[in-house]
Amino acid sequence: MDTEYENKIAELKSKIKSFPDFPKEGILFWDIFSAISEGSTCKLLQSILVETVRNKYPDVEAVVGLESRGFLFSFSLAAELGIGCLPVRKKGKLPGEVVSYKYDLEYGSDILEIQKDAIRPGLKCLIIDDLIATGGSITAASDLLKTCGAQVLGCLVIIELESLKGRNNIPPGIPVHSLIQYE
Repeated sequence: MDTEYENKIAELKSKIKSFPDFPKEGILFWDIFSAISEGSTCKLLQSILVETVRNKYPDVEAVVGLESRGFLFSFSLAAELGIGCLPVRKKGKLPGEVVSYKYDLEYGSDILEIQKDAIRPGLKCLIIDDLIATGGSITAASDLLKTCGAQVLGCLVIIELESLKGRNNIPPGIPVHSLIQYE
């Protein structure tokens, strides 16, 4: 990308606040909500997301927003691009027939679901979320989409916590693009 794009990223990064010891002691929480509380920053982030998708994922046919903050970005991005918007939610939160995928967490397991009729074989999807930490939910969503026959072109996140090495846990062949990186 070019210098103008990098300047937009730097401006966005300057708007993100951090909160020590949230949600529990020892965690430094990077808060995208602090950035998008201003209309001008919402427009800035939207323009960055659209530019990124157009340049890196020009063949995408659907944006898949992960529960819950990925939803914030998936609808407006899909609308701007004129493509579908598909939510991936926790078990029991979507009506109709769903496809479920169980995955392991550090302490237990969870289940993600997508509406069965939202996916067609070969659908070219881009997963979007606010943050990648360990990569567990993105990996599970990718596996769920592949189970449905979709093609996962990549994953786009606003923030990457590099010290947790989450991108190393994403299945091979699924590129991860993060706008902002923190240690």
